[in-house]
Amino acid sequence: MAILTQAPDPNPKTPKLKPPPGACDTHVHLFGPSGKYPFASDSPYTSRDALPETLFALQDKLGLSTAVVVSPGGYGRNAAMLCDVLAKHGKRLRGIALMPDDAPDAEFARLTALGVKGLRMMSVKRGAHVPHLNTETAARAHAHGWHVQFYPHGTDIVEYADKLLALKNDVVLDHFASLPAAGGVDQPAMKAVMRMLDSGRVWLKLSGPMRCTPGDFPYAPVTQLARALVRHTPERLVWGSDWPHVNMDGRGMPNDGDLLDMMLEWCPDEAVRNRILADNAKKLYGFG
Repeated sequence: MAILTQAPDPNPKTPKLKPPPGACDTHVHLFGPSGKYPFASDSPYTSRDALPETLFALQDKLGLSTAVVVSPGGYGRNAAMLCDVLAKHGKRLRGIALMPDDAPDAEFARLTALGVKGLRMMSVKRGAHVPHLNTETAARAHAHGWHVQFYPHGTDIVEYADKLLALKNDVVLDHFASLPAAGGVDQPAMKAVMRMLDSGRVWLKLSGPMRCTPGDFPYAPVTQLARALVRHTPERLVWGSDWPHVNMDGRGMPNDGDLLDMMLEWCPDEAVRNRILADNAKKLYGFG
């Protein structure tokens, strides 16, 4: 039976950080209305509604301008909700889709016109209900200018690195590439990520620190990873909240104001921080 996942904190704090104009949250999920968009039959979770108007209120509180909606695994490869949201809010939002491997080129073209910029694929360890790395689908996406957003599991970016680099697509690594923060900056998985970043075609999301360590906020073990990445490749890093933070059951729910303020610790240099929050996202996702 699918679990009803914990809701996000409904009272986001006003962050200390003042984002620059055009600052972007590059990783959010939307859900609902529940009566219109059913969850996939094999989804391990369901969520309360997380609607665009709630997202926009959160963004206004945090001082953010745009967002990238990642079609959630809970909807499987059905992009109906994503398409409807992009059709209505195309200036403010971009999209990442979970595509069927047999999707026709016309569907890629339709989603491209709506503002979809990439397709999400994941490690096989993340379950059978989500798309795994598929080179043929990636090649078809590349023909439409899409990147591949990839979510590893644990340290298995070591096994996936060369397969991802062999793609023609740019690659965006989710949630610190799932690096276990306890492994530190010298672990083989971190070295694999650095090597990928050195290719010039790989980006990484400073997002989901709670996915890299089992503890609750402030996720202190992640700081060393973040600072090392900022030193190494600030020009291909973006920031994301991972709102509404699904599958945090049994753990403390972070406040989104606190999550944004982590960038003050991860990246003390304001000019570099503004580049990550705004300029890099504009380049990667094509915001005006």
